[in-house]
Amino acid sequence: MSTDVDVVVVGAGGGGLTAALAAAENGASVALLEKLERGGGNTFVSTGSIPAAGTRYQREAGIEDDPGRMAADLLRQSGAHEAEHLVRLLAGESAGLVEWLVEEHGVDLRLITDYKHVGHSVQRLHAPPDRRGESLVRDLTAAAKRLDVEVTVGNPVAGLVVEDGRVVGARIEGERCGSYDLRAHAVVLAANGFANNKEMVARWIPESTAAQYFGAEGSTGEALTWADRLGARFLNMGAYQGYAAVADPHGSIVSWTTVEKGGFLLAPDGSRMGNETVGYSGFAAVVVAASAEQSWVVFDTRIRDFVAGNEPEFAELVEIGGVRVSDTAEGLASAIGCDAERVARALEDQQAAASAGTADSVGRTGFPMGPLRAPYCAVRSVPALFHTQGGVDVDAHARVAREDGTTVPGLYAVGGVTGGLSGSSGGRGYSSGNGLLSAVGLGRLAGRAAARAQD
Repeated sequence: MSTDVDVVVVGAGGGGLTAALAAAENGASVALLEKLERGGGNTFVSTGSIPAAGTRYQREAGIEDDPGRMAADLLRQSGAHEAEHLVRLLAGESAGLVEWLVEEHGVDLRLITDYKHVGHSVQRLHAPPDRRGESLVRDLTAAAKRLDVEVTVGNPVAGLVVEDGRVVGARIEGERCGSYDLRAHAVVLAANGFANNKEMVARWIPESTAAQYFGAEGSTGEALTWADRLGARFLNMGAYQGYAAVADPHGSIVSWTTVEKGGFLLAPDGSRMGNETVGYSGFAAVVVAASAEQSWVVFDTRIRDFVAGNEPEFAELVEIGGVRVSDTAEGLASAIGCDAERVARALEDQQAAASAGTADSVGRTGFPMGPLRAPYCAVRSVPALFHTQGGVDVDAHARVAREDGTTVPGLYAVGGVTGGLSGSSGGRGYSSGNGLLSAVGLGRLAGRAAARAQD
């Protein structure tokens, strides 16, 4: 078959960059196409955290972990779902993935030891030192460039080129680049999910239609449409990753560490909305149901300073005045415009439960930094939709699977294009890092397999 390149990768987020890196490392020529003027996708706006079990870095920190424990943790959070085979596959691949990125390609990832985060029983998140996905994208881009892979921006893929049932390339159509076909032995779909497609969101995850969208602009779902035309099997289409607290109007996430360390959320009237320990994704739907327009994250200055000392993005929120501070419950209520009695009651409830080691009025237990103490802090926030967790089924080589168990020749998928690890529906099944694990974990598998497709 006449080809222009060995492998075409559609989308230059974390999954696409990793797929391109793995394919090039295995001797393939790669065209990495990005429809927007900047790559990065949802990885760019994430914290860059990749969960991995049994890494050398965990052992050096004295943390015992293994893929079985990781898979059990993720499935405990998600419940039964249609992509459990991918949970076990990626848990098994995770340690080798992170060590490969760090030690062979110079990607700066470090084990986070100051918290475990949602869904994990031990510390296993590996992230850039500044905990910004932008830094992960930068390092992956540099690694790909060292293997002569360049991100070609402003080249939107309009569809797949298919001959005799096999995917043999991609059709590109854009104002700047014109229209052309790029033929290849294999195509990797790394174009993310459909969270920025209102019609698809309304169809598959209607509970999120009122939430603001804070994910990547390019997550518009066309890759799912292409795969559907080729008979792909779809998994977990009602699942998504939400975020209960995005700072308003600043647009940065309010680190969930503020909540995990003992903070809580308040509705506009100053009342609690529920038990926040379901996680930042699961609690997003609770906040949407109460008020999609405004809520408040409440903690204290001890928690503020701890989080700011570990997370630069939160430190910036503090520096620009996004965190309000008051010496009293009444002053805090006045500062945020909530009912003073309700705010005082919420604080007293947390303080009593944290002091006694019992559950509070919404059933929450576990307050690692104890009772909140004055001065108190609050951040105005809104609930958000970040990315979808439903998509196509893939096998152990990231080949797109059909309903009959066969795979689509020449077609691979990673990350948000694939069925996620976070349950069959809703946002409660999301464990921290699930999206990036699916993106870069499947990206490595897809890139290696796609490189061999020319053999």
